[in-house]
Amino acid sequence: MSKKQAFNPYLPSWEYIPDGEPYVFGDRVYVYGSHDFWNGYVFCMGDYVCWSAPVNDLGNWRYEGVIYPRNADPMNKDGRMCLYAPDVTVGPDGRYYLYYVLDKVGVMSVAVCDEPAGKYEFYGYVHYKDGTRLGDREGDEPQFDPGVITEGDVTYMYSGFCGAGDKSRTGSKVVTLDKDMLTVLTEPQLIVPGSCYSAGTEWEGHAFFEASSIRKVNGKYYFVYSSEVMHELCYAVSDSPLEGFKYGGVLVSNADLHIDTYKPADLPTCRGANNHGSIIEINNEW
Repeated sequence: MSKKQAFNPYLPSWEYIPDGEPYVFGDRVYVYGSHDFWNGYVFCMGDYVCWSAPVNDLGNWRYEGVIYPRNADPMNKDGRMCLYAPDVTVGPDGRYYLYYVLDKVGVMSVAVCDEPAGKYEFYGYVHYKDGTRLGDREGDEPQFDPGVITEGDVTYMYSGFCGAGDKSRTGSKVVTLDKDMLTVLTEPQLIVPGSCYSAGTEWEGHAFFEASSIRKVNGKYYFVYSSEVMHELCYAVSDSPLEGFKYGGVLVSNADLHIDTYKPADLPTCRGANNHGSIIEINNEW
């Protein structure tokens, strides 16, 4: 059977799925993300949709439809709030859990489905053992851009946003969640600092901005994030999901700064905007 040519951008010209989180489930790769509109007046106006392709035919993408409408969250029945960048993990029960934050609140919502791209249903809010929602407790930083990974009965959830000059935001923090996928077991712990707290550290110049994403590769944990430079995706590596992350470098840059062969090095021909994405291994290639 002839295959379609694979190329970038891999989605149709009318589709805008930024903040991509790719996963292989079975024999297909699924891409989750937020959903922008052409000529939209703000980011992330759309419902969550999903696209997938066979792992052996990456030019043949299939639209899976709306997997979660923006008004499914009890806090957003009127649909006025936008769905920011989500992430998905398979829970201990084998179901698929979708983590996300609405644009005007600082708590983490969760939806669940029996299949990767079915109709997700609202499940609950991430909360402490006393029922207080993570993000509502005094001293909590607002939740934003979740990155989740499940091992056994425990899920590690990373979250954070650090705008330039905002000292109230410290960086990306991680908590562990119980097998119910909602209950916080450990206190939020900083793993990568934001720019206000990176001076004199290995993170200086590439401190955390947003877009927490986590992968496990050959026994090590790779934390992918958007740096203070914004048009970069950087990564950090640790032997533990909870601590000890070391700066690894830049995975990709969406601007041509620092290149001096056809222009001055400090002059970009295209102004780099924000970046948000992740990595996946397909057919022994990353």
